[in-house]
Amino acid sequence: MSYNKPAFTIEQHISQLRQRGLIINDELLATHFISFVSYYRLAGYWWSMQSDKVNHTFKPNSTFENVIQLYNFDRELRILLFDVIERIEIALRTKLINHLSTELGPNWFEDPANFKNEDHHKFSLKLIDGELSRSKEVFIVEHKNKHPNDPNRPPAWKTLEIISFGTLSKLYGNLKPTVKSKKRIAKDLNAVNHEYLQSWLQSIAQIRNLCAHHCRLWNKNLPGRLKVLPNPPAKWIDDVPIINEPSINEHKQLYIHLCIMKYLINVISPGHTFGVKLKMLMTKYPNIDPYALGMKPNWHEEPLWQEDQDKKGCLTFGIFNL
Repeated sequence: MSYNKPAFTIEQHISQLRQRGLIINDELLATHFISFVSYYRLAGYWWSMQSDKVNHTFKPNSTFENVIQLYNFDRELRILLFDVIERIEIALRTKLINHLSTELGPNWFEDPANFKNEDHHKFSLKLIDGELSRSKEVFIVEHKNKHPNDPNRPPAWKTLEIISFGTLSKLYGNLKPTVKSKKRIAKDLNAVNHEYLQSWLQSIAQIRNLCAHHCRLWNKNLPGRLKVLPNPPAKWIDDVPIINEPSINEHKQLYIHLCIMKYLINVISPGHTFGVKLKMLMTKYPNIDPYALGMKPNWHEEPLWQEDQDKKGCLTFGIFNL
């Protein structure tokens, strides 16, 4: 069956939402958001408010103002996570450059002998070549000008600075387990085993892409399956979501991914305020259901998060606040 619904004006959208039971107290507010945010982006936030997902009728007392609260919370959450992920990405890039370049040479990322899967390695090199061809970074342009006949790509400390987090995580995951630096990087980040770190990086790279494309994180099942350390060497959570049962969806919700980010940034950026800011964000939007993110009511009392409580009200720190 072909799609045959006509386009609606903003006024028609508002009228339809009201007919379906959504309370709109401020029509100017609704007009503004539908005009500048779009109807279908907002629809992801009112979906859970609908009692009938086929006819799209709303539960009693559902308001457009609540939709905007959810939208604003999600937007601020993405901004917060993007800052955290930036620090993790830079740390991973630095570890890959420093450890692997000294162990295997400046162009280790080019040598297929260092990687488990040849096809995956070829695909990574294709992505890297695309970034190199598009790059206008001075250090890449100067390298090409100074070494026009060099058959190799620029060394890792130049090339890896311009490739994406996704490509970085793929390079790390595809390294052979016999590469000593793979284990060393995992140990440096308190992951102990490279298989756990590989799982975490893939998850964080996916969330980074969602943030970069302004996609909804609230009430969303995330792709991938995290591996969680049974006995982590640093502070962790006591109430660990069940992640090994296919019928349990807690591992797909955001909370366990937030915990992994917090665990990593504790090593990468001592003095950070991620936990404080997350708690403040949840307090700012008290109508947000923490269960929609996979959070338990006492999440902030877990050892992993509780250590930040003494930082509340003090959001600037010394040289370790990277």
